[in-house]
Amino acid sequence: MIETIEMNKNPRGKVTLVGLGRLGLRTALNLVQVHRGGPASLTVIDGQKISDDDVIFKPFGSVGDFKVIAFRKYMGYGLSKKIIAIPEYISVKNLGHISGDVICIEIAGGDTLPLTAAIIHHAQKLGAITISTMGVFGIGEEPIVTTDILSADTNNPIVSSLQSFGVHNHLLIGTGKLIRDWEPVTPYVLDRVSEIITREILKALHNKC
Repeated sequence: MIETIEMNKNPRGKVTLVGLGRLGLRTALNLVQVHRGGPASLTVIDGQKISDDDVIFKPFGSVGDFKVIAFRKYMGYGLSKKIIAIPEYISVKNLGHISGDVICIEIAGGDTLPLTAAIIHHAQKLGAITISTMGVFGIGEEPIVTTDILSADTNNPIVSSLQSFGVHNHLLIGTGKLIRDWEPVTPYVLDRVSEIITREILKALHNKC
């Protein structure tokens, strides 16, 4: 009886994280530490290298190392969860790297919304559940909002832009605070956002797998 229950608590499904920055790393660490569940396979995709200001990455590797490779090496090779690291920036030319049951997009910097929309459309054609952020700036006073894109506040340019690209059936998570606002990005807000992203990934895996 107990053995049967334990078997049902095994990791299952595949998650791909597009972007392994300060937020993506937190989400990845959450997922690999999930016990009695979580994804069986985790793919992390990012072409960024560790910089001097990437304090959270320094225990994982040296300045100049690819973030995803440093993360992969730090995890070792004895985990029950399979970890795949792809040290490339995602573009419309290499969307084939993206597969899985749940695709979470955590990229930032510049105008990434057309690419985010392309990733979502690609992932949904594969039958994946998709999640991305709608602003992660904040000092801790902000609620972390979780909403389907059709119910999201269109005053947020991330929401209105993704809607203009025809995105639907997509989950958005964040503070709603953007680079235009005065608030900075703080580590404790990223902790909270990654906690909720992890929760929604686990719920999606449960419903799909």
